[in-house]
Amino acid sequence: MNTGRVALHTLGCKLNQAVSELLARQLSQAGYQVTDGDKADICVLNTCTVTHIADRKARRWLRLMRRENPEALIVATGCYAERAPKEIEQLGAIDLIVGNQDKAQLLELIETKKAPSPVLVGSLSGSSRVRAMVKVQDGCDDFCAYCIVPLVRGREHSLPPPEIIKEVKERVGDGYREIVLTGTKVGCYRFDGIGLKELIEAILREANVERLRLSSLQPGEISPELLSLWKDRRLCRHFHLALQSGSDRVLEWMRRRYSVSSYRQAVASIRGMVPDAAISTDVMVGFPGESEDDFTETYRFCEEMGFARIHVFPYSSRPGTLAARLPQPLTEAAKAERSEKMLGLAHQSAHKFQEQFLGRDLEVLWEKEVTPGSGIYSGLTGNYLRVFTRSQEPLTNKLLPVRLVGLYQEGMWGEVT
Repeated sequence: MNTGRVALHTLGCKLNQAVSELLARQLSQAGYQVTDGDKADICVLNTCTVTHIADRKARRWLRLMRRENPEALIVATGCYAERAPKEIEQLGAIDLIVGNQDKAQLLELIETKKAPSPVLVGSLSGSSRVRAMVKVQDGCDDFCAYCIVPLVRGREHSLPPPEIIKEVKERVGDGYREIVLTGTKVGCYRFDGIGLKELIEAILREANVERLRLSSLQPGEISPELLSLWKDRRLCRHFHLALQSGSDRVLEWMRRRYSVSSYRQAVASIRGMVPDAAISTDVMVGFPGESEDDFTETYRFCEEMGFARIHVFPYSSRPGTLAARLPQPLTEAAKAERSEKMLGLAHQSAHKFQEQFLGRDLEVLWEKEVTPGSGIYSGLTGNYLRVFTRSQEPLTNKLLPVRLVGLYQEGMWGEVT
């Protein structure tokens, strides 16, 4: 079979998603049919390596693709491919391993390795054109004790504003209603004296974007000057601020560049200047040396903050990081127990945040029908509430006012007004 179908799958962060979206556009423009199914002539996995679980998922997918597609070209790229190419090579029958440094030439490398006859298709197969990820920055100079990212993505560097604005305009022209600015550290964006605030202002001024969202920020990047931009309703009222730990002792071991007090102040600043803002976070449990008291401090701090969402994950040792050499590793059982407790709090916290909006009218960008033929659609408000509704008319990619009338599954039920 030689039809030019490419299965493209992504693991990990929004930055990875942005890179995959760019690759999908390149493949489509080159004449390939991009699919998220399992049957294809070329199978590409954009990997993550932030935890050992991410590595395991990558290995499982690559093995599955080889079994399902014995004659296909199997390609691994991304952070795991950058960090441990020999581990991937040992899986056997992986045809192409491309690290982050060579990812920009991935299409050329694929076509050099194996070039099936392209199927000419007018647009990216299956694209709903709702939300587009746009990369503005990559790399990290912080070297937190647990984090492999600086080793696989390199030093901080930002893209030129004209290049970013051009891509935003193109994605809006393609029909995307929401643009997400993403990077390893979006808040440290700087190019020739232009910072994140100036970049956002230029995008809002020059691109006819309906919604603009930031993927994440650091507590130290929150300032009154930056927050003043949220007077423009096109900016989504959602801030993702990674906490990792609510214990100053653990934060210092982690080499995080903020304290519990400064994090609390950043949250207070957001809530004081951006009404209805959702604040989501990441919490790591089981960092080497984390005591029961440290975990309790984290738990209570998260209760105090009232996060809209908490992403909980156990510490995973990454070779080459400082934390991998620290003593006092916790047992897997202890990490699992703490994860369960924190996940319970995450569920309670999300429901409390949702309940504040019962009876309110908010705009929802509808993404897709949950199950084909069900008539139930799912979408997101600007402040990251997951909303469901029933409609006989297609809602995908419509931005509509919705009254939130109840809690439903992991989100809310709405009625289009």
